Amino acid sequence: MRVIFNFRKGFAALREGLEAQGCEVIDNLWSPSDAQLANVDACIIDFYEGVRQPLRTWKLKSRLRKLGIPLIGIDRDAPWHLGIRRRRLWLFSFFQSLDIYATHTLEPSLRFAPKILYQANAAWTRHYHLHGMNLEEMRLPDFFRYDVSFVGNLDGERYREHRARARFFSELEQRLAGYGINCLFRQAENLSINEQVEIIQRSHINLNAYAAADFGGASRWGLPERCYGVPACGGFLLSDERRHARDDFEPGVEWADFRDMEDCVAKIRHYLAHPDESRAIAEAAHHRVMRDHTYEVRAKMLCSEIKKWRLLTNK
Repeated sequence: MRVIFNFRKGFAALREGLEAQGCEVIDNLWSPSDAQLANVDACIIDFYEGVRQPLRTWKLKSRLRKLGIPLIGIDRDAPWHLGIRRRRLWLFSFFQSLDIYATHTLEPSLRFAPKILYQANAAWTRHYHLHGMNLEEMRLPDFFRYDVSFVGNLDGERYREHRARARFFSELEQRLAGYGINCLFRQAENLSINEQVEIIQRSHINLNAYAAADFGGASRWGLPERCYGVPACGGFLLSDERRHARDDFEPGVEWADFRDMEDCVAKIRHYLAHPDESRAIAEAAHHRVMRDHTYEVRAKMLCSEIKKWRLLTNK
């Protein structure tokens, strides 16, 4: 399969997944010649780029339509789309600028294509895997260095979309200190992948709370990459409640979550007191992620949808 892949800032994890499926990937080709479109099966674009330059997107779609090639938009920031004006989104929806809209959340929003595909985030297994550890080793009490950890963007001053998260972890750290619980909440940008993985693996509990895609709304549906990357490394994840968790994991068996601050503190204390329970969930989640929630799996699903679309459209 030959695929045009328009992501100005790159999306290496999905690109590698497509290549693992045997796809030939052509980067950043918004105005392809007829020769360049020869034998192309699909064009996949960053939804944000498509919305911000609607005329360019529409011209590309018009050319692709004549050749029976689907235009697919990948949206990892739905439904609130921080930084995009609502009228741009409305126009993009009105003109049905995509053939397939692949999104990390099915939360009700504008409709951008005739076909909507749940395309969740996933684990980038080139970086997030066991790194030579084994799950049995991670059951040992003296294996862990931290009781609770979080690695991510905590700069609420610079990034308004992370203010709620920064406030949450600041208060949580104070509350847990009263119980003598050892916390490590770190900004991710200065840590290497290996350093992040070591923190994940050496923590009894890895937290997920808030995400940039949540900014502007009260509900939380989509799962950030962390929800797949932590289990891929063998870590135990305790997340805030997310609607799509039940679609990707079995609650209580492969997934643990909390409702609010009080419940978070209570769940942390519970799982620290019952490490066998947390490790059972961590191991089940690891196997589920490696089977169903890698970018290779996401790419395989995309390739399948492309084949279905072309079969139905080019009869």
